[in-house]
Amino acid sequence: MTPKFFSRLTGSLATTAFMAGASLFSSCESIYEDLDPCPQGLRLRFVYDYNMEFANAFPSQVECLTVLFYDSDGKYVTTRTNDTSDLADENWRMTIDLEPDEYQIIAYGGMECEQSSFHFVADPASITYRDIEVALSQSALTSPVGTSLHPLFYGNISVAVEETDTDYREATVKMMKDTNNLRVVLQQVDGEPLDNELFDFKVTDNNTLFAYDNDIIPRTPVEYLPWTRGNASPGELPDGGISQVCFAEMSFPRLVTRNDPHLTVTRRDGGDTVIDIPLNNYLLLLKSEQYFKMGAQEYLDRESRWNMIFFLDRNLMWIKTQIVINDWVVRLNNTDL
Repeated sequence: MTPKFFSRLTGSLATTAFMAGASLFSSCESIYEDLDPCPQGLRLRFVYDYNMEFANAFPSQVECLTVLFYDSDGKYVTTRTNDTSDLADENWRMTIDLEPDEYQIIAYGGMECEQSSFHFVADPASITYRDIEVALSQSALTSPVGTSLHPLFYGNISVAVEETDTDYREATVKMMKDTNNLRVVLQQVDGEPLDNELFDFKVTDNNTLFAYDNDIIPRTPVEYLPWTRGNASPGELPDGGISQVCFAEMSFPRLVTRNDPHLTVTRRDGGDTVIDIPLNNYLLLLKSEQYFKMGAQEYLDRESRWNMIFFLDRNLMWIKTQIVINDWVVRLNNTDL
């Protein structure tokens, strides 16, 4: 009887001791000073799926990252940056130790890169998060030739670190793209070759300054000129000749529906206007067909690469009945857009 009783007592004591030890370590508290306390802070994932593919393109498109942390009073706490190959790893997370509080986190992709086209108007460490402003660098506007803007991405999230947290709290920062590229192609309907040197291209908009919430702050309208232009051949004509078209590409920041950006093409020999259209209205013609359930601003934000083909008559004037936008043929019944 004695051995049997002793065995049961020993098992009970062992179980009690194990459970007590597990509770001790799970709470990250110990009488031993050399043991680390519980980690408290955030483990952040960054995602850019606010695009027309609805797929995460953050690892393939974001080359550098700046993340600003502000406390519940809006005061600056710290900045974390990364411009390494870690960003290309889908499994990478930014881990940061933080005291318990409610944090406002604002993230920018592209600001930390050497070739960045944007800058902070004021040092983020000297202001509250609501005072953050990001501006297009003047160097992108002063050149007689346009600039291919380095991509800019934006995201924000509010998340709390609690006193009771026993590990890093997981959170996802959703990003959106704030830069666009527009390729304009001119083609004569009769196949006659067009020389790009005959035309001047520009996009005019008021969108060079961003607020803390990524909204556009009105300033003076500016002109975005082609960063590249040239001639290209789409192939042979039915009579055996070679068709030649001309093109130009312009890069510019975020399009917003309340603005009225214009695409203008003029003749160099006399300045006659070939094309002058409200850009947003024409780009949204595509949205109304395939993405009719999507809001206008969401569509302009999700799409960032635009292609437009205009057909000219023998007098080098736009034939206002048809336009091709991102490979979709749009037939115009009302040209007063």
